[in-house]
Order: sequence, then structure tokens, then C-alpha cells
Amino acid sequence: MRKRIFNNFKTLLSSASNNIFHVNKLHSYPNFTKNVYQVNRGPYKSLEEHHLTFFRDVLGENGMIVDLCDLEKYNVDFTKQLRGCSTLVLRPTTTQQISKILSFCNHNHLAVCTQGGNTGICGGATPVFDEVILSTELMNKVIHLDELSGVLTCEAGCVLQQLNDFLVERDLMMPIDLGAKGSCQIGGNLSTNAGGIRLYRYGNLHGNVLGLEVVKADGEVLDCMNTLKKDNTGYHLQHLFIGSEGTLGIITKVAIQCAPKPKSVHLLFLGAQNFTKVLKAYKKARYDLGEIISAVECMDHQTMELVEEHSELSSPIGPYPFYLIIETSGSESVHDQKKLEGYFNGCMDKHFILNGVVATSAAQREKLWSIREGIAHSMYQDGYVFSYDISLPFSSYYDFVTEMREYMGKKAHRVFGFGHLGDGNIHLQISIKEFSNEILNYIEPHIYNRVDELHGSISAEHGIGFLKRKYLPKIKSSENLSTMRKLKMLMDPKGILNPYKVL
Repeated sequence: MRKRIFNNFKTLLSSASNNIFHVNKLHSYPNFTKNVYQVNRGPYKSLEEHHLTFFRDVLGENGMIVDLCDLEKYNVDFTKQLRGCSTLVLRPTTTQQISKILSFCNHNHLAVCTQGGNTGICGGATPVFDEVILSTELMNKVIHLDELSGVLTCEAGCVLQQLNDFLVERDLMMPIDLGAKGSCQIGGNLSTNAGGIRLYRYGNLHGNVLGLEVVKADGEVLDCMNTLKKDNTGYHLQHLFIGSEGTLGIITKVAIQCAPKPKSVHLLFLGAQNFTKVLKAYKKARYDLGEIISAVECMDHQTMELVEEHSELSSPIGPYPFYLIIETSGSESVHDQKKLEGYFNGCMDKHFILNGVVATSAAQREKLWSIREGIAHSMYQDGYVFSYDISLPFSSYYDFVTEMREYMGKKAHRVFGFGHLGDGNIHLQISIKEFSNEILNYIEPHIYNRVDELHGSISAEHGIGFLKRKYLPKIKSSENLSTMRKLKMLMDPKGILNPYKVL
């Protein structure tokens, strides 16, 4: 007998816990990145006492971190797999301080690694050697909000969740939502052109960012703080820095277009027999729910097993080969709920889905989203994880995961896939018990060769960083790379900004 959607949520309430996940403390630090990947240090100066004296004069004692124990937080990346050996973290509070710091570093040929929330998975925000870490964590002020236009102006160190909380109280919201929203910073989001679950509805950051303030490598402050939605006066210079991963300049302020907070939000959590059925349910959703869809996510059975194994969460509808998550955001609850009911019944009648639940309250939606957002924290308790953030055509979207599962065989502990189905972005994860160069060389460049053959992208939303830089020539033409290098040389001729990353 078919299970109907609107009386099924009690299953979810009994199976989910308020404690979304538990993260194991790091028992031992990873080996240094420079040793694991055999990187040669660039021709940069090492820190000397007179350098420290200058930084102390600019920032004061509280603006510097030199204690080795405190430094590890900044030297080790989010995945606990990369490790730099910086001996200094600078924490400026103003654009003028950053300008002085970069001017000094540029003159003295000191390499700088800019860091926001340090939540990236490609090593873009983690030093490789002894670069000076410039943290924007103290630059966290909301400067202005125009509630009529919805334009928010803030500093780059503002945490995404805190910005969204500020906006929600004023019936607005950020056009971006990430699993790491509790610690990632808006400056880092812009530097990687982060995507997330709201990209389907609101587009990427290039379309939402109206203006930026940026400090160039030589300390010059570039003021592109436009707050107009339409301004075609000259080159849109702010777009250069979105996705540049801190290699062209340091973002200090941002003006971003925020969206109205929806009055009616629902979340569907559906189970399907195979991925072909998932695609059919997705296509039907586009036509039946088109104007109110705000997110479309999917995950496979192996992903759900991972979450259930490493957290107190479980599927609210039981085990299924695939899960489809659809969020809708509208202005009239009765209208939206009627459309959802019609969509669900239609999918059941056509056998696109086998079961599902709907969440209508904020608490219910949070419990459902906690499953999706708990994946990242669960997978890093599953051993060493090779994480691949790729875009693929729908025709090969999940087939690629199956192919890699067969390719890895017994070499992998687990191969699983989840991601943003609505924009073709899948996260392929391969976990093994512990890192080995032999497995790394077995996986790469095979995986990137296949992505190229399938006309996909090796980075959908997390950037290139350190880990993917040598594969960029496989995706970008020599002409593209040459132009990128010329731009880098123009903006940062001494190469002090985030070396060993991207190029």
C-alpha cells in the first residue's frame, strides 16, 4: 500500500536527534603538505625579527598569533588532511591595516596566505610552507542594510550564518547557503565563488555581488563598492576577484543583493528505486513546481549509510537506493501545499518515487536538512577521504559514481555520491582507511581524464586551490591559462598572494 506524504512526518521526528552529529577530535596532525606532495618552496623571504616588529606596530600584540599550539588551527585545513608550517597569523580589523601589511610584505617579498573560515576542501586557504597567514576573522561588521533594495554591505570576515540570522529578522535572507555556514566567511565564499543549495534559485555569486572593496598585492585599495543593481560604466572589476581564491587581491568588504525571506517553505524528502527515476522525478518537479523550487539535492544509499553510521541521524522513510530532496519557497502556503500534493501523487502514480515525507515547519525542515548537511562531518570520520567536486551532464551524472566504484574495487572502503542535482554538481567521495600515495596516483589523474572526456568540470563550486592546480591545464586551454598568468603577473608581479594555489 502506498504511503502518503502528509501523514508521514512522525517517523522523522522519532528517528532524528537534536544532536546532528559528533565530530571526533583530531588525535594526531597530518603530515606536512610540502612533504606529502613534495612541493618546492618559492623564492620568498623567511620571517625575521624586524618583520614581526612592523606587524606588531600595525596590529598590536592582540592582532598576532605566534604560539605554536594556537597556530595549528590555522595551519591544518578543514578536512584535517593538509598542513602548513606558518609561524605567524595576522588578524587585522581594518582595510587600512591590510593595506599596510600587504605593502610591507610585497616590498619584503613575504608570501601571504589569506584565510577566512578555513572550511575549503581544496587547500586554497591553508599555507603550504611558512607563508604569513592573514586571517579576516576580526573583520566581521555589518556596515549597512538597505531594506528597500535588499542590498547588504558588510566586511569580508562576517560568518555566513550570522549574516543570514541578521537578515531573517528583517524579512530578508542571503542568496547563498552552505553546510559550513556556521563557520565559513562571506569573503571566502566570494573567493571560491561558492555554490551551495540555493544556487538553483538565486544563481551564483557573480550575479548577486554588486560591489567589492579589495586590497591589491602592493597595498593599493581598490574601491568597487557599487550598490546599484545596474551599472555599466567600464569594466566590472569586482568580478575578477570572485573565484580568484585570494591570488589577485584580498577582499575586505562586499555589497551583496539579498533575497526576500519566503513566507512559505516546504521540504520534500523522497525515496526512489534508481537514478533514472530520480531524473524523471526531477524533470516533473521542474514543470509542476517550477516557480517555487529553491533547491534540488540528491544522495545515494551509500551516503545515507555513512550518515547513519557516524551520527545519530537516520532516513525518515527507511532505506532506498536513492534519495531526492526538493525545497520550495513561495508566498502562499495553501497554494504551495496543493502543488506539492499534486506533484507527489503524480510521482507515485508514475512510479517515479516509492515513498516520501514533507516538512512544513522550520523545526521539521531543519531535521531533514541536518541529514544532508551532516554528510561532510560524517565522511571525515570514515577514514581518509578523496573528495571530488565536479559538474557533469545529467546523462553521466551518477553513472560516473558507479564507474568509479567498479574502478576502485576493494581498494576503497566506500565510494559514494551526493550533490546539487539541480545544477549538475555531484560530490564524488572515495574513502580509504588511511592515505597512501599509491592510491592517490591510482585515482588521479584517471578521474580528471574521465571528467574531461565526459565534458564536465573538475571544480563545480569549491575552487582549484592547492589540490587541483596541476589538473587545470586538462580543462583550460593554453590560451586561457596564458591569459590567467598574465593577469596574475599584472595584479601580483612578485607572486606573494597565496602561492602554490590555482596556477
